[in-house]
Amino acid sequence: MRAEPSSPPNRWFGGIGFGVLFGGLTTVVSIAAIERAWAACDIGINAAANSMTLLFLAPLIWIAAAVPWVTLHGTLGRRHRRTALTAGLIFALWFAWFLVTWLGMPDSYPAPSCPGNVPSWWPSFIPA
Repeated sequence: MRAEPSSPPNRWFGGIGFGVLFGGLTTVVSIAAIERAWAACDIGINAAANSMTLLFLAPLIWIAAAVPWVTLHGTLGRRHRRTALTAGLIFALWFAWFLVTWLGMPDSYPAPSCPGNVPSWWPSFIPA
């Protein structure tokens, strides 16, 4: 009796690990920066309300950050693994920057303690 050769590992399943890991890291960094920006610019009602808002947003951000990793790993990662990893890291950095500048520094909120709604700790070489 001859054993059948095993099928190659599913690329989509392997991408889920990358998505969970790097999507989670992107989420934690983004939420920490948003929370810090809100605290510095006195945005929101109070710390508890802001934390509940971010707690609600965390799974949504995690999913939004993980899906591109799964897609990149499943498509581009089949032949060009390093390129897929590089593209995923560039996306994660861009997505974290986008979330912090979009959610953490709202233009419509009057912030007398932060000129232009940009916290004082934000690096000047990174556009807000």
